[in-house]
Amino acid sequence: MSVHHNPEVDTVIVGGGQSGLALGYWLARQGRNFLILDQHQRPGDAWRQRWDSLRLFTPAKYDGLPGAPFPGDPLAFPTKDQLADYLEDYVRRFELPYVPGVRVDDISSEGEAFVLRSGDREWRSRNVVIATGGHRIPKVPAFAGELDRSILQLHSQDYKNPGQLKEGPVLVVGLGNSGAEIALEVARSRPTLLAGKPSAEMPMRHGRAAARFALPVVRFLGLYVLNLNTPMGRKAAPKFKSMAAPLIRTKSKDLAAAGVRLHPRLAGMQDGLPVLEDGTQVEAANVIWCTGYHEDYSWVNLPAFDSHGEPQQTRGVADSVPGLYFLGQEFLFAAASATLPGACRDARYLAGRVTAPRSSGLVNV
Repeated sequence: MSVHHNPEVDTVIVGGGQSGLALGYWLARQGRNFLILDQHQRPGDAWRQRWDSLRLFTPAKYDGLPGAPFPGDPLAFPTKDQLADYLEDYVRRFELPYVPGVRVDDISSEGEAFVLRSGDREWRSRNVVIATGGHRIPKVPAFAGELDRSILQLHSQDYKNPGQLKEGPVLVVGLGNSGAEIALEVARSRPTLLAGKPSAEMPMRHGRAAARFALPVVRFLGLYVLNLNTPMGRKAAPKFKSMAAPLIRTKSKDLAAAGVRLHPRLAGMQDGLPVLEDGTQVEAANVIWCTGYHEDYSWVNLPAFDSHGEPQQTRGVADSVPGLYFLGQEFLFAAASATLPGACRDARYLAGRVTAPRSSGLVNV
């Protein structure tokens, strides 16, 4: 198989979501010679592919990337498709060098250069920014394979709307924000059970009043108090990474009011049916796993990870691999690092740390 070599550039950003695009804006302003490689066919597709009714938790006034405020009502909460269209327009407006349909399979080093491979395509660069997280792999318990084959099971990554489901009861597993919102939606048309326990709940009612008064405080705490420069932030970081996010928009009382039956956590399977921690066996026609993801960095063949596979980095700069950077990960620097406001701040900081020389323009692709 022949390998197609692409032009060598100073910096390659792997991942064209909000983090990668925000960094691209700042690199373009500096006249950097860079590319953004993304596995999707259109900017914003990672959002388009999520469930149909998804809305952001942050109001529009906090959802814009550098140089382009999010349009419309600043106190409204955009839909996932509105954000996706905004990201696509952002690439077009700032003429960012976005290369679609590229899933990077391997990153390694050869001499002073990084080599990135995707199928039979290859790029070389002096710097690499991993702005994807790892390859996000849906996480389901090992006993999911024991579920009776007549029962439809989906991970939240593949859930779009209730029209996908079979007639009959639905068991949603996992009481994080995804589980709560999906359970509330499917409860309108089917008997719904939810197995899990929330880590916490935001004390205020989500909505326009919160966008005006409470969420600015939450944003400030997530950016400027809970970060790795403060004793409080350093203490909170390990717990923050390991626990589920608190319920934000849909609370336990909302679920109960909608008729969702709340149950203990799922313990396993018996005779092909789910069994709860209290021994109750659940008869369901559908199971939706809202059990999160795990990150896989096995495609990055560089000594930049600890024994648990986590990046070893300081505010996005790899500790032991010069020229390698990370962006968009949970608590990269602050509690808000994986949110739009946090990603934008981290991107601006990182743009000042990327060591590539400047050029007169961008590579044409």
